[in-house]
Amino acid sequence: MARIKNYELRIMEKYKKIILGIESSCDETSAAVVRVKCQMSNVKCFEILSNIVLSQIDIHKKYGGVVPEVAARSHIKNILPVIQGALDEACVSQKDIDAIAVTNGPGLITSLMVGAETAKTLAYLWQKPIVAVNHLKAHIYAAWLQEAKSYKLKAISFPVLALVVSGGHTELVFMKNEKSFKKIGQTLDDAAGEVFDKVAKILDLGYPGGPIISKYAESGNPQAFAFPRPIMDSKDFNFSFSGLKTSVLYKVQEIKRQEQKKFQVSSFKFQENIAASFQQSVVDVLVYKTIKATQQYKVKTLIMGGGVAANKLLRQTMKSEAEKNGVPCIIPEIRLCTDNAAPIAVAGYFGKPIPWQKIDVDPGLDISEN
Repeated sequence: MARIKNYELRIMEKYKKIILGIESSCDETSAAVVRVKCQMSNVKCFEILSNIVLSQIDIHKKYGGVVPEVAARSHIKNILPVIQGALDEACVSQKDIDAIAVTNGPGLITSLMVGAETAKTLAYLWQKPIVAVNHLKAHIYAAWLQEAKSYKLKAISFPVLALVVSGGHTELVFMKNEKSFKKIGQTLDDAAGEVFDKVAKILDLGYPGGPIISKYAESGNPQAFAFPRPIMDSKDFNFSFSGLKTSVLYKVQEIKRQEQKKFQVSSFKFQENIAASFQQSVVDVLVYKTIKATQQYKVKTLIMGGGVAANKLLRQTMKSEAEKNGVPCIIPEIRLCTDNAAPIAVAGYFGKPIPWQKIDVDPGLDISEN
């Protein structure tokens, strides 16, 4: 056993060149092959050889959200073909893989189990080291892929502040180095992505809410409705969005009563204005608190990741405000913000291999945990 452990550590530390990443924390089945290209003067450069993402949006759309049991069954059906597809697209075989990285939390427990058990089986059969990856950390590590893609061989300067903003989480994380994660703020109730979905449902716009709200907001007036900016001026760096969601609900109900008729999707401009005003409120809070944290913690780099980081207004506003405050801001390209396996592979590079028998899933895994 000691011989195997030493072999695993030697592989990971010295010869780790090609990593297979596996992601199944929610409703995307994904596998990616990532190559470590260079490690010069603390510069980490990664190349995505393949990144296959099979979305279940069309399956869950009719339910208005993700159904865990349905998601797990879909993962079981698709995970092996997706992994094989990633290997084929990367033009590599199992012999070329130096390590396997798999999401073990947070997420839906049944979905996580599909990916974890598959990865454990492959690690055993292929005799490869395996790394359990925190899904939230992977959203941050997506920034390293962004650097590699643009061929800017420039190290991300520490300390770093990272905003992880997704369907299930909204967290501010302080990093002293590549492996240090200290949560300094989080949502006290609904996550930003969650409230986008709920407001879209209130407006009868469908699922998923993020892209739909963003689309409608483009033609709306962000000043049309004076929605609150919850706890924006609090002294801490926590967030709260449930009150904003309730405010939107009450406004929609008020207008319905005034019209004395059933609200219809054809009330296009009304939906646009609600969407734009709501979106502006969320963006204002996220940007204000994040920039405030960069100042207090005197960081040298700002990173934003997670599904909500794909929002156009949020991306533009965050970059603009960070630039005004002299803080370099890295936001991965949109395809790397949503759930995918490429950042999982990168996180695996920075992680520590453990025996496959000890890999377990934790649906409530905290970003501060090792």
